[in-house]
Amino acid sequence: MFDVLAIVAAITVVLAADQRPRDPGLFRGRTDLVTVGVTVAGKQRQFVTDLTANDFAVYEDGTPQQIFAFASGTEPGPPLHVGVLLDISGSQGLDLEFTRSAVIKFVKSLPDPEDVTFVDFSTNVRSGRYARGDFPRLYKRVRDLTAGGETALYDAVALYLDGAQDQDGRKVMVLYTDGADTVSRLSLERLMTALKASDVTVYAIGSLDNQPQTEQSTLRALLANIAAATGGTVFFPSSAKQLDRIYDQVLGEVRAQYTIGYVSTNQITDGSWRKIDIKITRADNRALHVRARKGYYGPSNP
Repeated sequence: MFDVLAIVAAITVVLAADQRPRDPGLFRGRTDLVTVGVTVAGKQRQFVTDLTANDFAVYEDGTPQQIFAFASGTEPGPPLHVGVLLDISGSQGLDLEFTRSAVIKFVKSLPDPEDVTFVDFSTNVRSGRYARGDFPRLYKRVRDLTAGGETALYDAVALYLDGAQDQDGRKVMVLYTDGADTVSRLSLERLMTALKASDVTVYAIGSLDNQPQTEQSTLRALLANIAAATGGTVFFPSSAKQLDRIYDQVLGEVRAQYTIGYVSTNQITDGSWRKIDIKITRADNRALHVRARKGYYGPSNP
C-alpha cells in the first residue's frame, strides 16, 4: 500500500494527478485527474506531432479510460513547469564554465515556461523557483556557481519532486550529472518509488567520460532507469562540449510531447500501483512508438 513517502528529513512526495481536450484551464485545479506526458516517434525516430485526442486510447489496468484533457506541445496547453538540476561536484571543475553557459542558453530557449526550478547539487542541495520575470536572477545564480564537494544526486531529485507536487500542469525535469551519487541520505529504492509516484517527465543527461570505464555501464543503467520510470529518456554526450546539442534535443522532446488527462474509473482508495497503457488508434500505429510513464500509485485513505 502506498500512502505518503517520506524522503529526506522533512521531504514528502505524494502523487499529484491532474487533467481534457482543448481548454488549458481544464488542466488546472483537479485533484482527481491523472496526467500523462506522451511522446510519439516514427520508425526513423522522428517525432509525430499531428495527432489528436481521437488518435489515442488510454487503458488503466486493462480498462478503457475516457480522455478528459488533451494538448500537444505545438499548441497552447497546460502551463509548463521546468526543473533544471545541475551537478556541481568537484569533478565538474574543468567543465563548469561551459556547463553554466549551456544551462543559461537552454532556459532562454524554453517555450514560454510558467517558471523554472533550478537545483544545483554537490555535497549540499540548493533549490530556487524563478518566474519568467525573475530569470535574470536565475542567470546570475548560474554564473556564480563554483564546483566542489561530493554528489547528492538522489537528494537533489527528491527535493525537486517535493516542490513540483503542488504545481498544476505539465512538469519536465532536466537532470545533468557527470558521476554517481556518493552522499545522499535517500536510498535509490526510495527515489525510484518517488519518481513513479510523480507526474514529472525526466530527461537525464549523463556526461560520464571522467568516470572509470568499469563504472560507466552501471551509471548509464541508473540514469536510463530514472528517465524511463517517468516516460522520459536519457542522453550520453561524449563530453560536456556537446551539451548545447543535447539540450536542443531535449527542447525538441518537450515541444513534441502530448499531455493526456483522464479521470480514473477505479474508485478504490487502497494506494496500489495502477498500470497505464497508451495506444495509437490510427491505421499506421504499427509504425509508431509511444513513450509514456507506465503507471502511478492510486489514492489512499489517510
